[in-house]
Amino acid sequence: MQPLNLTIEDKNQLKLERLQSTLNRAYKNVPFHRNRFIESNLMPENLLSLDQIERLPLMDRSHLGIHYPYGLFAVPLRDIVRIHTAPGTGTNPSISGYTKADLIIWQKLVARSLEAAGVTSMDILQINLPPALANWGRDYKDGAENVGASVIPNSLLSLEKTLMVLRDYKTTTLVTTLVFAEQLMECMFKSERNPNEFNLKRVILVGEPVSLDQIKNLQEHLHIDVWLNYGLSEIPGPAIGFECLHHCGMHINDDHILPEIIDPVTKKRVELGKAGELVLTTLSARAFPLIRFRTGDMARFLKEPCKCGSSLISMEWLPERADNMMIISGIKISREQVKLYLKDALGVSEPLCQMEKIRHGGNEILAIALVIDDSLFSDEIKNLEKLMINTSEKLAELIGVPVKITLTEQHL
Repeated sequence: MQPLNLTIEDKNQLKLERLQSTLNRAYKNVPFHRNRFIESNLMPENLLSLDQIERLPLMDRSHLGIHYPYGLFAVPLRDIVRIHTAPGTGTNPSISGYTKADLIIWQKLVARSLEAAGVTSMDILQINLPPALANWGRDYKDGAENVGASVIPNSLLSLEKTLMVLRDYKTTTLVTTLVFAEQLMECMFKSERNPNEFNLKRVILVGEPVSLDQIKNLQEHLHIDVWLNYGLSEIPGPAIGFECLHHCGMHINDDHILPEIIDPVTKKRVELGKAGELVLTTLSARAFPLIRFRTGDMARFLKEPCKCGSSLISMEWLPERADNMMIISGIKISREQVKLYLKDALGVSEPLCQMEKIRHGGNEILAIALVIDDSLFSDEIKNLEKLMINTSEKLAELIGVPVKITLTEQHL
């Protein structure tokens, strides 16, 4: 792992060498990437600068589903030691794979983000992430162990049980989502537990952008510092970006992942400091190289260098999206995928529905208001209710978040 204090020139040279290696490996081993090079009338060896990557076409989540399950792997399956699954956007999930070398690099990158938040071998780190982010839980466990911290691995606990573990185990660092942190705060005050009873020093939030007001609310009520980490399930997990002690934007691990900001409409790069869609290219991933992957996340690069002196690029993660996806408990949900599933499960030609994120029972869920028509009408209300329950359960399993379907006769 290269240190953070590389000069800009040395880091760019390192990035170029890694990019050329990635492009050559993708060209030789992945037909999808090879064909895109050929269609672009470009050979990997002809890319002689980082900026020239713009000559290559963009890719998005639909390509991951089309080449399900292993069509984008650049190494033999015998070299794959871990396989991750994400919901995707179509009928197929997104599959990513890792070699042993990939996991070692990612462990060190997560450790880098934890150290930037002040985590040391003296800390006790607790992880609480929803089932769809369970893979991230393993990554944070490995990264924390690399730092030397004691780890309470990810597990599904009630709020009361989580508070008990936080207090009795003397947890100093909690890795979780915004919604769970807010629930924990509400539960703490409802049960009249004083934050001073706990050893908690910091909360690291993952999964979605967080506003300053939300951060201040947690800081003031829990007496802790809040840190943000940016991650993506496809490339290849948490801590792609992270805050340092100065909280001046998020550093991107751009010595291993090359970022771009593009206009979502024109698909051209925007000027430094302007908002656009974040596009990422892996530089050191051997099993699953992705080239110019559209994240759907909106961001902007910061012009001013960080006070910490790091040469890593800094960005601001923005709440808007460049795509039609929703974020629920830190998990990206494709509206198109939900409609496809409803179409197949209910046997309707085109389900008319409205989707929104709501709080229900202390959790964030996907609420679907489905217009009832002749194809769904049943004289037996119980049969219709059973269909909705079964559809909700199967859809929840597919996308990784709870689902509640209600029927309405009104057109939305």
